Amino acid sequence: MSNTKVYLEIVKQLREMINADGLESGDKIPSERELSERLNVGRSSVREALRALELLGLIETRRGEGTFIRDFRGNQLVQLLSTFILQDEKAKQDVFETKNLIEMDCLRLAIQRMGKKSILNLIEQVKNNQLDDDEFFYRIIENADNHLFLRMWIILKDYYNSLHLGLIDYKHDNYLFLLEALAEKDEEKTLTAYRNLRNLTSFVTNTNKF
Repeated sequence: MSNTKVYLEIVKQLREMINADGLESGDKIPSERELSERLNVGRSSVREALRALELLGLIETRRGEGTFIRDFRGNQLVQLLSTFILQDEKAKQDVFETKNLIEMDCLRLAIQRMGKKSILNLIEQVKNNQLDDDEFFYRIIENADNHLFLRMWIILKDYYNSLHLGLIDYKHDNYLFLLEALAEKDEEKTLTAYRNLRNLTSFVTNTNKF
């Protein structure tokens, strides 16, 4: 199983256990070893995925005891994760829209936190066709230096890719325009470049941020 599907499989597994076994807040989930065997993936991949779910507040690890379900009530992220096992068009659109929102917010952070050297390195890699879209935005979000945003984006990106909707051929120059605006630390220009890249001409710019 590819690493890109590990998060989805573990989320699906947990939700199936909750529904089938009537698990409630505070109940213990299977160990890393058990999940590894059930999903046929390495324990290190399971550990990484569980860490992401813990950051999202869905589970908690107690030293010497194991991993337990947290209280989901009032946690809006649960509603977001619940779309992962749906296949309707609304769920797909919600994931794409939320992924875009995270990318836009991370661009705002990158304007403040991303150094000139990092931007120049990205420009060089784009010019040499060394990055695909996922790799490009991973680097941007990594430089935005918000660990939770990065984890959320990875989960959304992996789910969106798993739908096999076909690769979108984004224009090469739009990545460069985006990086140039980022280097100028111009938020309006950066977000305009992003919307042009994603072809989001009708996207609302003042949508509530996370």
